[in-house]
Amino acid sequence: RLCSSRSAAVRGRALQPGKLTRARAARASPARSAALSGELVGKGDPANAAGLGFADAMETEMTTLSLTVVGASGDLAKKKIFPALFALYMQGFLPQHFSIYGFARSKMTNEEFRDIIARTLTCRIDFDALDGCGDKTENFLSRCFYCSGQYDSPESFDELSAMMTETEGPRLANRIFYLSVPPSIFVPVAQNAAKQCSSSTGYTRVIVEKPFGRDLSSSRALGEGLSEALTEEQIYRIDHYLGKELIENLTVLRFSNLIFQPLWSRQYIQNVQIIFSENFGTEGRGGYFDNYGIIRDIMQNHLLQILALFAMEQPVSLNAEDIRDEKVKVLRAIRDIALDDVVVGQYKGRSLPGGKTLPAYLDDETVPPGSLCPTFASMVLFIDNARWDGVPFLMKAGKALDSRHAEIRVQFRNVPGNIYNAQQHGAGNPDAATNELVIRVQPDEAIYLKINNKVPGLGLRLDRSKLDLQYKSEYDVELPDAYERLILDVINGDKRLFIRSDELDTAWELFTPLLQALEDPKNPVAPELYPYQSRGPIGAHYLAAKHNIRPV
Repeated sequence: RLCSSRSAAVRGRALQPGKLTRARAARASPARSAALSGELVGKGDPANAAGLGFADAMETEMTTLSLTVVGASGDLAKKKIFPALFALYMQGFLPQHFSIYGFARSKMTNEEFRDIIARTLTCRIDFDALDGCGDKTENFLSRCFYCSGQYDSPESFDELSAMMTETEGPRLANRIFYLSVPPSIFVPVAQNAAKQCSSSTGYTRVIVEKPFGRDLSSSRALGEGLSEALTEEQIYRIDHYLGKELIENLTVLRFSNLIFQPLWSRQYIQNVQIIFSENFGTEGRGGYFDNYGIIRDIMQNHLLQILALFAMEQPVSLNAEDIRDEKVKVLRAIRDIALDDVVVGQYKGRSLPGGKTLPAYLDDETVPPGSLCPTFASMVLFIDNARWDGVPFLMKAGKALDSRHAEIRVQFRNVPGNIYNAQQHGAGNPDAATNELVIRVQPDEAIYLKINNKVPGLGLRLDRSKLDLQYKSEYDVELPDAYERLILDVINGDKRLFIRSDELDTAWELFTPLLQALEDPKNPVAPELYPYQSRGPIGAHYLAAKHNIRPV
């Protein structure tokens, strides 16, 4: 057998799950315990939102979830996926009956696999002070199993399927496969999972990590390969940025606050900036990064998705298809990106006082010598529709900059005939008096609005002040990791925060001509060099000034 066999103790738990899981359910959630006894769920249980009653509880008793992480020995699995699953378990969001499987080429036993997972887990959630973290960790790890196999081998996936079937028993089995593997093997893995491991009684879903191709043709080829064995409903293209708290709150801010609805248009907004900044370089990952560059890695997915959510019209409902329909409409309305409205850069080394040196991108041993791969890009996009006609959207992303943050900045137009110009801070510069809405995605999540305000005292002098919502001080709760939210959505079948195939096509139709122009073998665009831990290339500031955008 390629897959590790389970210990007798674990096998015993698998054969008698009701006893163990009911006891755990009673400790973790009295409401869920009541549901298993035939009573209605109380308001405190997460399942109450779905109106879980006796019939639903019986259905829960008769179903099980098998979640397989393909590429279980990789960094993403260890740093993000397994901790997210554990956090969901700690909060009672995983089904009563579930098992987690790791699949990779590395050979190891169940015990070795559990040791690897255990080193990544932390009990950051104080779910119940009376219930020890150690017991929950042990229970979680007892549901984790490992199968070694080849990604392109149907026989290996047959072995995995047999392992899952043994644990699932007679229950209705739902299966999820998380492809934490390089894009080059997405198709064989997805096809093997679908053909050899699909559930015969429940659903089968596959989570695909970005990048979804390098351009339009490779993206379509990937999509065609996936669609040979899976339907669109079964495919969940994950962009972890859409799972961040402030991004999910973006549509709430827009569509549930009357104050913003009339302002969200060309009549009042002068420009929109969507910014992603990291204060570190590739740090030994240059070989991977060099295959994609900052535009493919950050802008074509993360930032473009944020732009679509920001600029879309109000959907008919919160149904996933209604939301994604509106996003696609916005993407199709974006004007072709002009090369004159794009600046690319690459960070160079820098000497600091005391003899310390910050390395250049080309100093990374994994980067090909003389690479022209951009580590920074700034571009201006225009949406040719009635709401946004003429409003520049500046997207900017870079590595080795002076700070680490991601944010959306909305700069409003000047007040016509402003009678307080002379009293305003920065008199003579009308832009100093403009209102600005800032949505800080990370770190220190916040939403704040810059307004003009009278400085206290007998004189009449104005200054800009902040109406400031800091999440840490306003909400006494730890924000969930994006992967927790997105994995839970897959379990629940909610596709609002996942990318549809036509949405992906439209994004690549927009960016592929630009990438071809930048990477033209006969005349490639050389990136402008900028110092490590600086504000980026000088050309980016000229680009902002060209479109009357005040840089931050």
